[in-house]
Amino acid sequence: MAGNSFGQLFRITTFGESHGEAIGVIIDGCPAGLDIDINYIQAELDKRKPGQSKITTQRKESDTVKILSGTFEGKTTGTPIAMMIPNEDQRSKDYSHNVDVFRPSHADYTYQTKYGIRDYRGGGRSSARETAARVAAGGLAKLLLKTAGIEILAHVSSVGKINAPNVIIDDANDFLTAREKNIVRCADPATAEEMINFIDDIRKQGDTVGGKVSCYIKNCPVGLGEPVFDKLHAELGKAMLSINAVHGFEFGSGFTGSEMRGSEHNDIFIKDSDGNIQTRTNFSGGIQGGISNGMPIEFRVAFKPVATIMHNQATIDSQGNSAEISGKGRHDPCVVPRAVPIVEAMAALVIADHWLRNRNAKLA
Repeated sequence: MAGNSFGQLFRITTFGESHGEAIGVIIDGCPAGLDIDINYIQAELDKRKPGQSKITTQRKESDTVKILSGTFEGKTTGTPIAMMIPNEDQRSKDYSHNVDVFRPSHADYTYQTKYGIRDYRGGGRSSARETAARVAAGGLAKLLLKTAGIEILAHVSSVGKINAPNVIIDDANDFLTAREKNIVRCADPATAEEMINFIDDIRKQGDTVGGKVSCYIKNCPVGLGEPVFDKLHAELGKAMLSINAVHGFEFGSGFTGSEMRGSEHNDIFIKDSDGNIQTRTNFSGGIQGGISNGMPIEFRVAFKPVATIMHNQATIDSQGNSAEISGKGRHDPCVVPRAVPIVEAMAALVIADHWLRNRNAKLA
């Protein structure tokens, strides 16, 4: 099956299914000599793993990652890096009712029609469990970017119609501390409490709700992104839209920008006190002409409600006959609290790839 690899110079290929033996990723193109902090990578996975709180799925997975190759004495060797995460808490029987019935808004029908076969146990390859492999690879990418001082920070900015105020990040550690103090991963404490109560109420109703994750990339150098088809915002958009349940992506002013005049929207260039070129505003979201301009890169990712709900729903079976299906198993009432590290990971993979690509942009 094609479409399992992402990136050019910093390239990943993920493998595995939700109810298989394991999931994992192979990373090719990571430079040699990078210090590997396995505890950091594991901490990233811990933010994504199931069973964290009352507002996430109760599937219990430690998501313990093991590095199989590509490192020696705590450093990358420049050869392919393989990481594996065992599946520990599969309950395939929870999907026995789903063998011949298509779940609404899932990939059951499209996979069955495209391939003539599908793994009905949790969606197989289409399951969001695959994103754990991306988070492991993204953790490595973030370690690489840290050597250049690049920071990637995201948080839950909305759940349903509950919206957090815009967050100004003066200090990354303060932002992360505020975010990790609550189970919904919103950096605004008052809004977080409202979100948590709302999600818990939705869960008790057997329903689900969507939300948004806002992401900020700080200290990104000028020049990342390629002309025409590999524009940086296009690459970020592709990365985000490849995440399960994502239905929208916007950067900078986004759709609001379409309501503004050019005289309002143009980012005026200025010099700061150190003589560095900046812009007075950042409606461009840190990207102009598809290339990073040195300002913080800002974008938002919209997630739809989780498709599995604990209600009976009308559907059809594989023969086209009318059927009814009820939600079973363990599922998130809202995906965004666990999606924060996934968004950061995919952003890190894009920036790491373009950071390496940009080294060949011009002669020194």
